[in-house]
Amino acid sequence: MGFLIRLAITAVALWIATLIVPGVEVSGRNTGNNVLTLIVVALVFGVVNAVLKPLIKVFGCVFYLLTLGLFALVVNALLFLLTDWIAGVLKLPFHVDGFWAAFWGAIVVAVVSWLISVVVPDRLENR
Repeated sequence: MGFLIRLAITAVALWIATLIVPGVEVSGRNTGNNVLTLIVVALVFGVVNAVLKPLIKVFGCVFYLLTLGLFALVVNALLFLLTDWIAGVLKLPFHVDGFWAAFWGAIVVAVVSWLISVVVPDRLENR
């Protein structure tokens, strides 16, 4: 259940990023197509982050230390661009126009996901 909640949160965050950030767009034929696209892109984004981000943190820890963590913003933008590339390979109507759109899109997705996660718990507490 927690996985589905996280997937929905990420899909909503991606949708908000498409509304706020110029250059991040979903161009499906209809609303249903766009919703399905956002869910699949959220799944891809989650897999990319789950697999690559820990590896990048281990191998790039020097850059994280030297930049006091600011390198994480660049890594998030690059992972967002990778998600765009994978979406293109999968023929999904999701597109990111370059590094800066990915940079701001990744920030919006992270902040919105965090805000929604504060309100909606990942799992029910055992009491």
